[in-house]
Amino acid sequence: MPRIAGVDVPDHKRSEIALTEIYGIGRSRANDVLEEADLDKDSRPREWSESETKQVRRIIEEEYTVEGQLRTEEQMNIKRLMDIGCYRGQRHRKGLPVRGQRTRTNARTRKGKRKTVAGRKQSTEKK
Repeated sequence: MPRIAGVDVPDHKRSEIALTEIYGIGRSRANDVLEEADLDKDSRPREWSESETKQVRRIIEEEYTVEGQLRTEEQMNIKRLMDIGCYRGQRHRKGLPVRGQRTRTNARTRKGKRKTVAGRKQSTEKK
């Protein structure tokens, strides 16, 4: 099982799919890496030689921001938005959808489990 960018890449999956286990690498980037390394996307990581594994590791480390560094960068961007107090930052702070989605219904992923608000009873005053 090759270890690339601190992640054990599954050796039984196709190379194109296996590389997507690395945070920050999707299908298109995986294909770009494999193309640059002259590897077949249908091969399996267990079939790679040691030099091919090193080449893939080198390409990913030199050309792409992945894993912990990428997560840190994303969190810093969100923190910056919150610090400057822009609309998107306020939505992040409140835990609401950021990109214009409706919130009257749906938005459960961002808002969390429903909190039932009890209705107030009307007082029956006689005059």
